[in-house]
Amino acid sequence: MTTSASIAAALAVAPAAARAQAPARGTQAATAPTSSLTFKTKPHKALIARPTEDELKRMKDAGFEGVEARVLPVHEAAKMRAVADKIGMRVHSVLYGWAEFNNPDKSEVERTFAESEAALRTAEAFGADTVLLVPCRIGGGAGAGRGRAGGPAESPALRMPRPWEFQIEFNPANGHLTKVVYGDNAPYADYIAAHNHATDASVEWVKRLIPLAEKTKVVIALENVSNNLWVMPEIFRHFVQSFQSPWVKAYYDIGNHVRFAPPEKWILTLNTLIAKIHVKDYLLNPADPDGRGTSVNIREGSVRWPVLRQALEAVNYNGWMTIESNGDIPFEERNRRLDLILEGQ
Repeated sequence: MTTSASIAAALAVAPAAARAQAPARGTQAATAPTSSLTFKTKPHKALIARPTEDELKRMKDAGFEGVEARVLPVHEAAKMRAVADKIGMRVHSVLYGWAEFNNPDKSEVERTFAESEAALRTAEAFGADTVLLVPCRIGGGAGAGRGRAGGPAESPALRMPRPWEFQIEFNPANGHLTKVVYGDNAPYADYIAAHNHATDASVEWVKRLIPLAEKTKVVIALENVSNNLWVMPEIFRHFVQSFQSPWVKAYYDIGNHVRFAPPEKWILTLNTLIAKIHVKDYLLNPADPDGRGTSVNIREGSVRWPVLRQALEAVNYNGWMTIESNGDIPFEERNRRLDLILEGQ
């Protein structure tokens, strides 16, 4: 049995300890019992910001080592890199976000491709080694805007399986879905077709970014996000791995797909393809007919953090753990909660 398989088997028996850690929403997280586990891996702690010198100092004083920045003009990013270096902080990544690579309007595709290129150049100026990119989305029809400024453009709603109904089969030659549920897949034919088109468009345009990624020495980190695509670990792994490039990896967000598969399964499946990790939580609602829930502060939701920490150890993850959201708790409390997670609590 492989190390990952051994850890995966052991993790399946740990839910009680993980459930005990979650306080009621809106209350301060209670001190967890001391973990008897020891870890060789040493992930780094970061927050997301459009950094200023004052904010970088506050983050450092709270216990963080770095920051994920927004896209800035190259000259501004270079100046902020010097400021961060002086303080002893690292700008480790740039968050671009939503692209429109499957948009039928070619001008939108080209606009967000150009913005993605700009994000890579910003990252180079910051001294960062990744850009977070979401290549496109399908379904939903609720986009509030376009591109990184306000989210993806609107797209037609599609009938999708509920999270527990997904049983994905795909063609390993091109990543196209062939089935999404057991039995009759006809009700989901439009979803399958849209998914396969989005995969093809994403592959085409991400491949066009690879030469600049190699030139700037910045990894294109594709995030699992609520875009109705690649919703299970195996298909997302295949999508990222299909580029066969060290300049394309995964940006794994812990909270985004809790309703589809446990975070530890995502980590063990993606394994060495993970470039960076966003730290978020998600509280599942057992009464919701579509298996949805609510985004909550870390250690207040359904993520089994001690189990997740063991999965990080199993895949030898020493990269960045960047807290996203959680804006209603101060930097110091965010750092304290992340420390507990890294201690296996």
